[in-house]
This record gives sequence, C-alpha cells and structure tokens, in this order.
Amino acid sequence: MSGGRTDRDRRIAGILAQLTLADKVGLMFQVAVEVGPGGALVEEPSAFLDVGTSALIRDRRITHVNVASAASPADIAAWVNALQRVALAEGRVPVTVSTDPRHSFRRTPGVAFAADGFSEWPESLGFAAIGDVATVRDFAATVREEYRAVGIRAALHPQIDLPTEPRWGRQVQTWGVDRDRVDSFLAASLEELQRRDGDAVGVACTVKHFPGGGPQRGGEDPHFPYGREQDYPAEAFEEHLEPFRRAIACGAAAMMPYYGMPVGLVRGGEPIEQVGFGFNRQMIRGVLRDELGFDGVVVTDWGLLTDDVVGDRVLPARAWGVEALSVEERMRKALDAGVDQFGGEHETATLLALVDRGLVSEERIDESAARLIGVKLDLGLFDDPWVDESRVAERVGTPEARAAGRRAQSDSVVVAAVGDAARGFVPLPEGCAVFLVGVDAEVAGGYARVVGDPADADAVLWRTDAPWEPRDHYFFERGFHAGSLAFPDETIDRLRAYAAHAPVVADVFLDRPALLGQLAPFVDTLTVTFGCSDAAYLDVLFGRVPARGTLPVDIPASMDQVLRHPTDSLLPLPGAFLPRGAGFTTDTTDTTDTKDA
Repeated sequence: MSGGRTDRDRRIAGILAQLTLADKVGLMFQVAVEVGPGGALVEEPSAFLDVGTSALIRDRRITHVNVASAASPADIAAWVNALQRVALAEGRVPVTVSTDPRHSFRRTPGVAFAADGFSEWPESLGFAAIGDVATVRDFAATVREEYRAVGIRAALHPQIDLPTEPRWGRQVQTWGVDRDRVDSFLAASLEELQRRDGDAVGVACTVKHFPGGGPQRGGEDPHFPYGREQDYPAEAFEEHLEPFRRAIACGAAAMMPYYGMPVGLVRGGEPIEQVGFGFNRQMIRGVLRDELGFDGVVVTDWGLLTDDVVGDRVLPARAWGVEALSVEERMRKALDAGVDQFGGEHETATLLALVDRGLVSEERIDESAARLIGVKLDLGLFDDPWVDESRVAERVGTPEARAAGRRAQSDSVVVAAVGDAARGFVPLPEGCAVFLVGVDAEVAGGYARVVGDPADADAVLWRTDAPWEPRDHYFFERGFHAGSLAFPDETIDRLRAYAAHAPVVADVFLDRPALLGQLAPFVDTLTVTFGCSDAAYLDVLFGRVPARGTLPVDIPASMDQVLRHPTDSLLPLPGAFLPRGAGFTTDTTDTTDTKDA
C-alpha cells in the first residue's frame, strides 16, 4: 500500500515537472461547456464563455470540463473524444469530464438533468423514501457504468446536505435528514461510484455541500443574494458536519463548499468569519484540512468570482461576505482559504497575473495542481483517456437498467393518507373509469378507461407539483422553488370541484414538504412522489407493484409551524401533519414497521 502511494507521488511529481505554469493554472478551473450537434465541439463564444471549446483547452489550458448539455449518450461520447484530441495534441494533460446528476425524471436547471438516454431513476429523496441500501448500491453501480461508457469520469454528487429547513429548494437532491440513512447511503454510493476497474477508479466523486447546506435562513438558496445566510439557532452545526466526516472516511475524491455564509457561528470559542464557505479559511483549512484530515480536491461551487450575464439578466457572483472585493482579491482569498479549483470560472489570466506579481506563489499553485493531477492519475486518464464510441448503445440505458430504474420509481411512491385510514391502501381496479389531470392519457389507457368528464369517472387521478412562489428577477432564478409551502386557493377550489363528482386520488411531486393537510378533506387517496413516471406511479396505484415508500421528511401542519422550527434542527416537527416514516405499505416482504397517516 505504501509503495503504491510512493509510486503515485513520484508520478505526480514527474508530471508536474513537465508542465508549464500555464498548464498548472489551467488545472485549477472547471468550466461548464455545451455539447455540439453530433458531439461536435462548440467553437463559437457563448453567453458563459468568451472563447470556443478548442481555444479554452488549447490556449487557457483548462482540462476539467463540466457537461452543460442535456445531450444524448452517443453525442457525449463523441464529444469527449473530441476534447481529448485537442488536449493531447499538446501531449500533456488529458481532460476530465464531470457532470451534475444525470439520471433524474425531471431536469432542474443548473442542478440536475433528466435522463435523456441514460436510465431513469427517482430523485435522491425518492431513494430515502425506499430506505433500501441495496437499491442505492445498484443505482450507483449503474451510474458508474453509464458514466464510464460515455467518458464522464467525475460526478458532482452525491449531495449529502441535511435539509432541516422545510422550505429549502435543494432538498429533493438529498437523502433527507436521517443521519444513519445518509451515512449508509453515502458509503454505498462512494464505494460503487469510485470502485476500481483494474487500476483505475471508476468515477471520482465531488461530495457537496461542505459543511452542510441545509440550514438556509428562510429556506432561501444562496445562489441568490437574498439567500446568502446560514443560521444555527439550535447550535446543530456539528450534526450537519458529520456526514462529511463519513465522506472523508469513505475516500471521497473531492469536496464542494456551498455558497452560504455562516451567521453567528462560534466554534471552540472562536467566531467563524461571516463569509461564504468557499472563502472561509477557518472552514476549509481549519476544519476540513486540519481537523478532518481531508487531502483531496476542494472545488468551489459555480461562479464565486464573476457575475453571470445572459442578455439583460444578471446573476451576481456568489461572493457572499466579500462582495466589495475585486475579482483578484476574491481569488486570493479563496486560494488562501484552501480552494484548489474554481468551478464555473475561466479567469486563468487573472491567476497567472497574480503569480507574476508575486501575490500568489508558484508553490501554492503546485499544491493544488498536484491534487488535481493525482485524481486524473487515479482515473487512469494519463494511460487511456479514450471512449469506445461503438459500445455506448450496449452499455447505456440497457433494458435491465431501465427496468431497475422504473421499479425504484415505483418503490419510492408513498401512499401518505387514505380517506378511510382504517382500511389502509386499496389499489384501484384495472379497467375502471378515470378522469385525468396531469397524467398522460395514453399511459393511463394501459390501466383504466379514460373519460373526459369527472362526472363519468370512478376516480379522478390528479398529479401536481408541490407549491412554490415563482420568481424571475435574476438569471437562473425561475428554476428554483422557494417561498411558502401552502397551496394557492385556486388549487384547493379546483380539487374541491373534482371531489364533488368522484373520489380523488391526488399525487404531489414533493420537492419540498408541502402543506398536504390542505388537500386531505378532498381526496380519497393521497400519495407523494419524488420523480416518478406516470407508468411507474400507476403500477402502484393499480396494484401491479406493492406500495412500499415511507416519508423521508416531516410534513408540516402549517406555515406557522415551519416558522417556529429552528433552521438547523434535526429534531422532528412536533405536531407534524404527517411524520417521517408515515406511509401505507402493501409489500409483504418489507420487515420495517408500517405507519399509517
């Protein structure tokens, strides 16, 4: 073991010695890049890049690229090989290609992609509803195989934040607030995703968001200026930190600090500087490096240094607490804090100038470059960076993977409440007459007779999203769900009207814990899902697949209850409308306790 480590260190040193300063600086930036038609490189400047892809690699020496398109697997594979041809024409550093989660049922702009040719699974919170480590392990193994097949070798996940603020819009990508569940899912995910194939790690994982992004003030997200603060009124910082200890013990390749800045946080008698975690030396060098012993890569979340400008829309740099600093000063502060790589930035000239002026040492550059080269070595990219494009179709989105993903979606369905709770959940009879709202008629036709008037229906099937307050001032803002968890009056009125004609089966896509109690008086069956196709959902509703899921989060009884709950507290909501673990199950193989609503 020690000999292998020595050999690795020697090889890193040998590669570093061959690189120019520009090569090493280029390693310290990771940029989102679009995939062109058929996998071609996009060579025109875009809203986010002032140069084309080849120039980005050839001239700025950037060799960490994030797939920014919902492209097909075949196109991604061709694109990865095109990237490598440009990079290796210089004979130095192969490209590492990363991605945000890419197996979801829905796309969340800037956060996760819909499957689009990859196998389709529930969102992370859906795996928490299943509660089964084996399913998580199977999913992670599938992701590793499909990523590798197209040349994606770095995952900007898993996301292990504990979502203690019910209004926070990022929680559907988490595994919920149960610490034991998060720890077990994390260990299984990292083991499978980073599993070695021969001498090479499968996929290098970036765990996020250090030291825990759940305690967001008011549930607002720090992508935006109004969401920059994180609060700890219950003094539960250490509980939010714990999953990251586990990630380090499991060998996570990289960590991503969140945008948020801690407010009023004192640790060991020392006040923590109120700046975003990506600029926070006490958190990165003090806690992550020195206390927790992490020696992997620290990559910032996207856009800490410069504003994003698209047309007349602006998303300010997420430089919370250091807004008054220049781009150069922000860069120096992040480097001093211990950052190795800037996500979503391509300001290589700025860093080169800082080195030239003696404000950043080349030794400091070497410190980060060595870590980044080490991950490329672990992935085997210096030995074989190429993708076998001829095998993509047989390795990605296979019938077996699609079937497993569909079954996981069904297993994640939570039957949360039934009109007559004493009788439990009774599936609908196949062939009954149904009136549809938010359900594809062609899909439903395989289970029931679709009618055009609720008065003619045996049941109304109504699928909808959890409520949110639409916002569209900042670029990128409309994709984030925030604000009140209450359903608007018009939704309740519409549901009441349907209930006057036929029993209602209502399903809510629970990206946040909506006030489901508002719906209860008007529904016969209430379900929640976490990224689930109509077919996978109807499999449960009509009894083809047993009901299995249980709630991974508390469902508040009122907004007043949400406002009273400490932002960082992992304790259950007292008097919740539905507690964690609620849900009817008809799975006779399930040995867990069944809780009704």
